[in-house]
Amino acid sequence: MSTKNQPDIRLAQKDDVPALHAMLFQIAAATGCKDKFKSSPDDLVRDGFGNTPAFEAMIATENSTPVALCLYFPSYSTFRGQAGLYIQDLYVAPSHRGAQPGGSLARNLVQAVAKQAHAQGKTYIRLSVDAQNVIGQRFYEKLGMRPADEEKIFVLDGDAFTDLAQNK
Repeated sequence: MSTKNQPDIRLAQKDDVPALHAMLFQIAAATGCKDKFKSSPDDLVRDGFGNTPAFEAMIATENSTPVALCLYFPSYSTFRGQAGLYIQDLYVAPSHRGAQPGGSLARNLVQAVAKQAHAQGKTYIRLSVDAQNVIGQRFYEKLGMRPADEEKIFVLDGDAFTDLAQNK
């Protein structure tokens, strides 16, 4: 339930897909990656709201208007021997960024995800942030997150993924 000055935060539902898709597109636009953004609302419906959802999302609404999201999925650490969550995307509309009554909306979204994860017995949250996104890095550090200097993210996609998958 929201206070007078703070948006409602809740688990996203299938009906929220158009808003989720629009906010995800805004992330792509803000990072200069509009040309790489290929997902469709149908992809989100299939992968997030089918029989075996690949992700969940918290959505923040103000007067029924979506203003922010945090999209995440399960993670597992073999070193820890524990389950956690991986935050894939965090978006807050420009009109709702920064300090707000009741705390920053971005912080409140991540906190809602952390509360849900904790209630499910999960013990950590991981994410990656663009190397150029210094503001995002500072935000995550203020939450108590630390960079994993001992790791480097690798990606296998496109032709390299297909070639490996097809034994080429």
